[in-house]
Amino acid sequence: MDPVKPYSAEGSKKEQVAHMFNAISKRYDVLNRTLSLGIDVLWRRRTVAAVRKAGAKDILDVATGTADLAIALHRGIPGSRVQGVDISAGMLDVGREKITRRGLDPNIPLHLGDGESLPFENASFDAVTVAFGVRNFEHLEQGLRDMKRVLRPGGSLAVLEFSQPESFPFRPLYFFYFKHILPTIGKWVSKDSSAYTYLPASVEAFPYGDAFAQKLKEAGFTQVSIRPLTFGVASLYVAHTESAN
Repeated sequence: MDPVKPYSAEGSKKEQVAHMFNAISKRYDVLNRTLSLGIDVLWRRRTVAAVRKAGAKDILDVATGTADLAIALHRGIPGSRVQGVDISAGMLDVGREKITRRGLDPNIPLHLGDGESLPFENASFDAVTVAFGVRNFEHLEQGLRDMKRVLRPGGSLAVLEFSQPESFPFRPLYFFYFKHILPTIGKWVSKDSSAYTYLPASVEAFPYGDAFAQKLKEAGFTQVSIRPLTFGVASLYVAHTESAN
């Protein structure tokens, strides 16, 4: 199946995603907090806790966006060294402003780069994280393999991503909100008519749960776990690379 794209069935998904996030970058954080009712903050805390439990210190945050997770990782894991990478220059500009306001320069360097072809050497990090980013990859399997490439032996990958609630009556209520209310508010605030219709479409197309866990295994990861969050609205996937021993 062709990947879901923000603007047109023709052309590169990667380029369209970069354009979309550049367009909404200034309003992205406000929309995130509003549309998620602030629950995304709790989800990131769970992700930080998982990375901290793995004992990681050198951390790469892929699709870092405005650096919310990168900042949370640095603050939540004493002695950590966190770098972020994203395909959207506009999102990175907002992220750098936030990092500077918090006095965290140069603790969290941000890089412009492609999550499917990361600008880092092999075995550079103890952990890689992605929050709401893998859904936007044009070539998901390639992105997973490249994240594995930059991980050290015994390293961990933590992926926070939207999934789909399974239980009634939460599932129909969720999809009504996701398909009707969220795009209306998103379009009104962001002034981008496609960004928040792309969101529910990309979530529906994403292979969540066991299907995504299988893709992690096919990419070479082991010990894959799935933790549903908030009735399955999101899921936290944690996977590992083989130890050198």
